[in-house]
Amino acid sequence: MEVLSESEWTERRERHASRVRAWTRPHHERKARGEKHPVLDFLFSYYSHRPARLERWHPGPGVVLAGDADEYLRWSAYRRVDGGVALDVEGFAADRAATVAFTHRLLTATAARAPRLGCFGLHEWAMVYRTDRVRHEAWPLRLGHDGTDAVVEAQKVQCSHFDAFRFFTPPARPHNAVQPTRETQVDLEQPGCLHATMDLFKWAYKLDLATPSELVADCFDLALRVRELDMRASPYDLSALGYAPVPIETPEGRAEYVRHQSAFAAAATPLRAALIDITRTLLAASVTSA
Repeated sequence: MEVLSESEWTERRERHASRVRAWTRPHHERKARGEKHPVLDFLFSYYSHRPARLERWHPGPGVVLAGDADEYLRWSAYRRVDGGVALDVEGFAADRAATVAFTHRLLTATAARAPRLGCFGLHEWAMVYRTDRVRHEAWPLRLGHDGTDAVVEAQKVQCSHFDAFRFFTPPARPHNAVQPTRETQVDLEQPGCLHATMDLFKWAYKLDLATPSELVADCFDLALRVRELDMRASPYDLSALGYAPVPIETPEGRAEYVRHQSAFAAAATPLRAALIDITRTLLAASVTSA
């Protein structure tokens, strides 16, 4: 067990809060003004981790908070131990057994596969294929409806991520090389997928309080950068917001997309490994408690 003095853990907590408020404060300000941002608001609207929870700090398993740490006892997953307060790893593992087991299976299966690049972000195009209803109605389509449809029909759509595929329009689904389902998620997810990388944030907060908050923030930071590419490569024209398009309808745009996609897959590798380590710790604790 690592023991953190009160000054050490309060400093880490304050540093974490300061870091994430650079994301949460502008979100609150936009919301107060009634503004929607198609890039920056996504991680707060699509994912269920509220900004206030992102701002909270937790040390993760194997850490004792010394000094006056009784405030952490308001969470039932914490308990008193010799020298202070710590996460009750066995109790947490028992309460979240199903989530821990699924997260472990999904992340280890994904990590074992080589990244597949070259989907070119066509999932966003397939979400507006042959429909007048678009998800970001405030922003125009760069190529118009007909031009967007033509890109989907001219390219090979290869989306392996169920939570992206489920938003495809019905006419777009037959264009996809695979037909992902929730049941096949573990079999299909792969580390080159932008949505699989963004979802590291989801798995990090699904394991909160056992995920060190710095790791949650790292996953959020990467997800935000991935979301930017996701929308720059989308059919929407976001140039008024300062986002230059990645025109995946051209060879140059597709090459740029793959370069970014490869870099994000590499950046996700240590974060995914850290989350897998947490699931292993929790799985071992659940065996011990049983």
